[in-house]
Amino acid sequence: MPPVAPARRTAARLAALLVATLALGVATVPVSPASAALPTGLLAAAPGDDDEGGTPTLRAQLDAASKGWLEAKAALNRSVTRQKQLNERLKTIDAELTVRDAKVGEIAEVAYRTGRMGTAAALLGSTSPEGFMDRAAALETVAAHEDRTLRELIATRDEAVRTRAALDGEIREQRKQVTVMGKRKEQAERALEAANKRAAAAADDDDGTSGGGSSGSSARGTSTANAKPAKRNSDGSWPAESCSVNDPTPASGCITPRTLHALQQAKAAGFTRYVSCHRPSGSGEHPKGRACDFAAQKNGFGGVASGGDRTYGNNLAAYFVRNADPLAVLYVIWFKQIWLPSSGWKSYSGGNGDPSSDHTNHVHLSVY
Repeated sequence: MPPVAPARRTAARLAALLVATLALGVATVPVSPASAALPTGLLAAAPGDDDEGGTPTLRAQLDAASKGWLEAKAALNRSVTRQKQLNERLKTIDAELTVRDAKVGEIAEVAYRTGRMGTAAALLGSTSPEGFMDRAAALETVAAHEDRTLRELIATRDEAVRTRAALDGEIREQRKQVTVMGKRKEQAERALEAANKRAAAAADDDDGTSGGGSSGSSARGTSTANAKPAKRNSDGSWPAESCSVNDPTPASGCITPRTLHALQQAKAAGFTRYVSCHRPSGSGEHPKGRACDFAAQKNGFGGVASGGDRTYGNNLAAYFVRNADPLAVLYVIWFKQIWLPSSGWKSYSGGNGDPSSDHTNHVHLSVY
């Protein structure tokens, strides 16, 4: 048997090494549904099961604060609508009161000038049975007309009193909801401030530099598309939804109808790059089907977005902010910043220094 050439021996060793390496990788690296669906050649894996930056407590506080703010805002809007309706009704009532007051005044004036003929005198003054009956009927008609006019005046005045009381109640309701919104705003900002301080302190311990996120305008974009509003209740509030529809992204699983609506509207606006929504475990909104991660790069979750990829993320974040009300946005995270409906853009420094938890390779969207 002829000896194996050195080149062939080298090739055989490389092939064996490659097979061993692939076997080791398959045995030791778990593949999530999201990362399994990613195209090859990515710089980094998709966000992990619980790698959204910050702590579960922080995310729970942000979720509660934003939901509370949106609920208070919806209640405020309902109250303002009722106040407008009551004001319109009060204008109508005041106009009716003016007319009814005039009618009652006319009755009083006639009675004062002519005096009131007693019932007996009016009937005795008749000269025939027919005249007697005519006068009796006339007296009954006059009495009924005057009684109805007075009753209508009293009823209209009572309705005006009730309407003014209802208006006062709506004003109190609006003050209450504004107070709630203020408290929810403070709750979210306190939670973020505490998280950013902890992140800065950790960074100081590591390398002596501040770890705060950028507070500039990097998350502002120019997308001006208008999203179609998600379905609301008849009173303007958001209906309760569960993770009940199939997640159309490679992550599979389930999402809520509102999340699906936001995803579809973003795609309709031209944001068609890789998206991953549901996760089976972890904290936050992903396991509940109320959040999606939108990759900035064309092929998936890579390294820190730059150039046109960062512009894409800027525009996508701006799109969600612009359409926060019709899409029921709880918050948007992008490039170490978070947008809250109560507070606008704030620094978000809860990441671990990697592109996924720092949100420098994807835009995170959470909906109500």
